[in-house]
Amino acid sequence: MRLVGLLVLTWLSTANDQTVVENLRAWDGQWYTEIAAHGYGGVDPSMVDGFGNRYPETPLAFFPGYPLLIMAVQILPGITTTGAAVIVSLICGVFAAYGLARLGERIGGSRTAGLLLVVLFAAAPMSVVLSMAYSEALFCALSIWALIGVVERNWTLAGLCCAAAGLVRPTAAALIGVVGLAAIVAIVQRRDAWWPWLAILLAPTGMLLYVGWVGLQTGALNGYFELQQRGWSSAFDGGASTGKFVLETLTQQRSVFETFTVWVVLAALVLLVVCVRQRMPWPLVLFAAAVVALDLGSDGLMYSKVRLMLPAFPLLIPVAIGLAKRRRPTAATTAVLLVFFGSWLGAYSLTAWQYAI
Repeated sequence: MRLVGLLVLTWLSTANDQTVVENLRAWDGQWYTEIAAHGYGGVDPSMVDGFGNRYPETPLAFFPGYPLLIMAVQILPGITTTGAAVIVSLICGVFAAYGLARLGERIGGSRTAGLLLVVLFAAAPMSVVLSMAYSEALFCALSIWALIGVVERNWTLAGLCCAAAGLVRPTAAALIGVVGLAAIVAIVQRRDAWWPWLAILLAPTGMLLYVGWVGLQTGALNGYFELQQRGWSSAFDGGASTGKFVLETLTQQRSVFETFTVWVVLAALVLLVVCVRQRMPWPLVLFAAAVVALDLGSDGLMYSKVRLMLPAFPLLIPVAIGLAKRRRPTAATTAVLLVFFGSWLGAYSLTAWQYAI
């Protein structure tokens, strides 16, 4: 599915006199590759935050897990930093696919449901970042396997994957909460001996270590969050900014991309209700709800809302189950349409629309 996306990206890059390589490392990808190549202290001084400013601590806004993997792959001869970043995303995408197939089969009751879940995830709006020098593929893979650990009561797997996710993205806060709560439930119900305690201890370590280290570097306990607010206006406002954006977009003349963003947001809320009504395992529903809440509740760049919602993959499970119950031609036709539309949207957002990522 992602190969189709790359082919479409190549087409639109050529049509807009751009290179595929530069598009694959656009925006945040430049920060990740610079950190991987030169460390936090050696990032190109010309790179600036969302307001065009640069401070000594600006690169600390990007978590170290993904750059560390890029550095590990870059050790191989003949591999550039950008090439290593794309390879890491590709490998993580494969791990995510296996996890989704396993999870979809377990929840949906058929192998077809699992495979369709993989297709829907790989073709989701803004899934182009799964092929870019972005941390989404890594974070999604770790989240998927952490939730598999929770659902299958493999607390070591859940704790380790959650700890690793805490070194990749701040959205790991949602995963930490779900894994911790599930472990507490298991302890109260006196299940699985002392293993849930291990998950509770492991889950927050990655995020606490990095946020704590940034706090030491900036001289403030909440230094990381102040950095996000100052550089990218990313702070939790309870959804006030998102609500205003939705209302203005639906009532005023806006671009097609802005309108589409709003409808994806509304569709995510509807799918969340469907997940609840279908009584999916509560850790999956809670994780999806937490990701959506963190995304829509922040006042960051509105155009990135769809990308930041990508880890809320449990929202796609009811769709996969529904398609699996349809006749094969219906399921195949729907999947093909979604793949090509998702591929076009991601490529368009990188090549023709300036602020979608």
